[in-house]
Amino acid sequence: MLASIARRPACTLLKRGQTLHRSLSTASSIETLTTSRSLETLFNPTEDHLALRSMLRTFVEREVEPQAHEYNKTETFNVPLFRKLGTADPEGLGILGLTVPEKFGGTGLIDAAAVALVHEELSYADPAFCLSYLAHSLLFVNNLAVNGTDEQRARFLPEACAGSKIGGMCMSEPGAGTDVLGMKTTAVFDENLNGFVLNGTKMWITNGTLTGEGTGDIFLVYARTGKNKMDITQFVVEKGMEGFSLGQKIEDKLGMRASNTAELVFENVLVPADTHVIGNVNGAILCMMRNLEIERVGLAAMAIGIARRCIDDMKQYALERSAFQSRDLYAFGQIQRHIAKSYAEYMAGKCYVYGVANSLDLLTHGNGLDADGVKLYSAPMAKCVADRAIQVMGGNGYVGEYVVERMWRDAKLLEIGGGTNESHHKNMCRDLRTMGSNKLD
Repeated sequence: MLASIARRPACTLLKRGQTLHRSLSTASSIETLTTSRSLETLFNPTEDHLALRSMLRTFVEREVEPQAHEYNKTETFNVPLFRKLGTADPEGLGILGLTVPEKFGGTGLIDAAAVALVHEELSYADPAFCLSYLAHSLLFVNNLAVNGTDEQRARFLPEACAGSKIGGMCMSEPGAGTDVLGMKTTAVFDENLNGFVLNGTKMWITNGTLTGEGTGDIFLVYARTGKNKMDITQFVVEKGMEGFSLGQKIEDKLGMRASNTAELVFENVLVPADTHVIGNVNGAILCMMRNLEIERVGLAAMAIGIARRCIDDMKQYALERSAFQSRDLYAFGQIQRHIAKSYAEYMAGKCYVYGVANSLDLLTHGNGLDADGVKLYSAPMAKCVADRAIQVMGGNGYVGEYVVERMWRDAKLLEIGGGTNESHHKNMCRDLRTMGSNKLD
């Protein structure tokens, strides 16, 4: 798959691909994007991946980094900047539909390594902004691209890829998070109306509101449609549907404060059966499993971006700060330990993430062991690296002027969202147990 992507003209990789085409000319000027040249093909499997990373680093430096602190402080979502990730803006990057075929308005880069590097690069400056990107591009766009019909893709995806509509996914509820099969939201088929009547409340929904006033634009909503535990169906719900409303914007979060989180309420929302049911009725568990793997790789890649930023800032601070008549902080064993351990753990996580991403097929499922594994390792690693960076910087690391305290707060969510650490333990041990006495490779 990657080989065929590499053979394609670079300017076709992104919708309105002038930006990527320009990046190709600059990518060769980057001496190396990785610490070890021997690992470059793992992190950037083709020249197109290298160009995509180069394009994103330029965009992040110019556009994402300057706004991150202010939007975090005010707990607001930068909608205009987010739309620049789509194709509606003439200078847009075209990555909102990264994994969507071009005929439905996407990039056509159906490739988990590309997904990982986008999430890594955006999280280097603003993990909260990247979280909103993940909710839109993976939880809504990729989910629909994989599980919807061609008619549904043509109906819903072009505006989502363009950025004119911003979406998300509704699974968690006030009383059902990790216990997803405990959801209480119901959808009852009404034969006279030829639709499902949706009732319930969804909680912790990223992009659930864009401004704090009203709902986001479009969502994939999971609801119970039968008496059996597995009878769950996935629906498209759009802003403006009667009975669909914003319950509340969740305020005063520890981290990811520039990504809006909301409670959404469904009161007798009529969802058309012919157009807005994604996948088979009572068959959404398959949709869920297909998308969970790439979601967890994306979240793990976010952790890699956080760790890389913290190491960069930590080592720069150690170089510039002197103490006890020493030229810099590198002279002290305690500081050496923080920096060296952080780098080793970061590189281990990055190799694991990209090793899994390079072998992941977005159109199938069955890679849960390592999709859980990369997130289980990378999320605590990023939080620990951020903690060490704060320790190296002392009082300076504890205040908002230095980015590492925000990275530390943002990293914590990665141990909860998209699967808690504890759920990963359970899932992985279940899968390892089924191996029986078979040896690991």
